[in-house]
Amino acid sequence: MWDQDLCARAYGFAAQAHGEQKMIGGGYPYIFHVSMTAMEVMNALNFEKTTNPDLSIQCAFLHDVLEDTQTTYDAILESFGRPVADGVMALSKNPLLPHDDRMPDSLKRIRLQPAEIWKVKLADRIINLSTPPDDWDAAKRTEYRAEAVTIYDALSEASAYLSERLLLKIRDYPINSID
Repeated sequence: MWDQDLCARAYGFAAQAHGEQKMIGGGYPYIFHVSMTAMEVMNALNFEKTTNPDLSIQCAFLHDVLEDTQTTYDAILESFGRPVADGVMALSKNPLLPHDDRMPDSLKRIRLQPAEIWKVKLADRIINLSTPPDDWDAAKRTEYRAEAVTIYDALSEASAYLSERLLLKIRDYPINSID
């Protein structure tokens, strides 16, 4: 079981941090993306037990606050404690690295975290493999799909359920534009 109050605090924190931010290409408030990621994690809990479901769900709600907002590691640490802050930090790409090194670095740091954090990254990419933005050409879509395969290869052992969902999304991801 997971603690609804703890997870609701993380949701509120993420909603405030993301504010008026919008999703790429959809115009939806960005909190929709983090909510869908958290729901993917919550759904996995129906099929697989986990040691610390609160860690997974809180990190799912918070997974983009360091990368996409002005939120600091210390603010997450103060509000949610070290395991959540460390999980969110691992899920965040390091903007100081060259672009091509960011995902490998993040995956390396995620693999040092408990499996609950790995599940968040799997869930995040499942959600991100919905309809690609209209302005992405075949090369960008191919690159994004290949990155999803890299994520699968690095983290699939954390969750049979989420890994299978990710494989299905990878298989069905459209490479050519949808006109």
